[in-house]
Amino acid sequence: MRELELKYGCNPNQKPAKVFMDSGELPFEVLNGRPGYINLLDALNGWQLVRELREATGLPAAASFKHVSPAGAAVGVPLDDVLKKIYFVKDELSPIATAYVRARGADRMSSYGDFAILSDECDESTAAYLKQEVSDGVIAPSYTDGALEILRSKRKGGYLVLKVDKDYEPPAAERKQVFGVTFEQNRNDMKISADCLSDIPTANKNFTDDAKRDLLIALITLKYTQSNSVCYAKGGQAIGIGAGQQSRVHCTRLAGNKADFWFLRQSPQVLNLPFRADVKRPDRDNAIDVYIGAESEDILNDWQRVFTVKPEKFTDEAKREWLNNLKGVALASDAFFPFGDNIERAHKSGVEFIAQTGGSIRDDNVIETCDKYGIVMAMTHIRLFHH
Repeated sequence: MRELELKYGCNPNQKPAKVFMDSGELPFEVLNGRPGYINLLDALNGWQLVRELREATGLPAAASFKHVSPAGAAVGVPLDDVLKKIYFVKDELSPIATAYVRARGADRMSSYGDFAILSDECDESTAAYLKQEVSDGVIAPSYTDGALEILRSKRKGGYLVLKVDKDYEPPAAERKQVFGVTFEQNRNDMKISADCLSDIPTANKNFTDDAKRDLLIALITLKYTQSNSVCYAKGGQAIGIGAGQQSRVHCTRLAGNKADFWFLRQSPQVLNLPFRADVKRPDRDNAIDVYIGAESEDILNDWQRVFTVKPEKFTDEAKREWLNNLKGVALASDAFFPFGDNIERAHKSGVEFIAQTGGSIRDDNVIETCDKYGIVMAMTHIRLFHH
């Protein structure tokens, strides 16, 4: 197929809408449902992300995309018992299912109504998990018969299922129109590998293997966010993504707050919240975020709606005490850090490893702040701006 009519463009009033190829066939096939404009932006950007992650790490990779930015990205590293509990996993998972569960679990609020992106064949394990979550669609290079049957039963048969041509390579030049003006540039085909982490100006130069893997995940994730962007990663997954902000300082804070929430959800005080049996997944996830956040009184004053008994308030002191256990976090930025303040904030969320472009007139201040906390930092000399 060379051309495909869409439900509508970015908004329902933007009709007609379509995607098409100047030459050749579209690099994907619709197996179920009917795609919209943003669905395909998420699917095609996300596919590039997981394909690169797969190549860079050698592990099955997945992403959870929402409105043209990743809400999470991960590789298929096994889950421990605590992560299984906070990701609400009861069954044994395949590696590709594990990757998606990690990707979606990093920021469940942002992943609500996501597009699921899989580097490997979608199997029954992944499809069964997807079926119980609020999701708009999935793209993968192939599907087992059992997985396809499960997915076609989701959303009253309307769940969007796309099969991508894993061997397709786009042209070197890419184009975009804005206000009737056509922009053209070479596609960003920069390969991100461990070689990007070789220039280490900090006193501490000891990158662990896990840190290298996590920095690759963070850097590749940033390649497909809206700039400015910062990504925290740990354990084979992104745990906090801040993107689309004018200030990289604000990106660091936003991503750091998400990383903190991810870890606070693992605290005994949150793991043992007394939820009512009839509370739906989205309501439970929202309640957890409100309980952890600065406006916890909103849920504590209306506790009967979701809890069987009123929980104790999660005080700032108790949160800080738990967050002090967060260690070994990796952090990457799509460009240089302009201030040591970024490092100060990152340190509060357990960051011990950093990858950033370098090249700022304030590099010395950033390096000095890293040395203050024993942080290892690599200058990648690669800018990852994406718009």
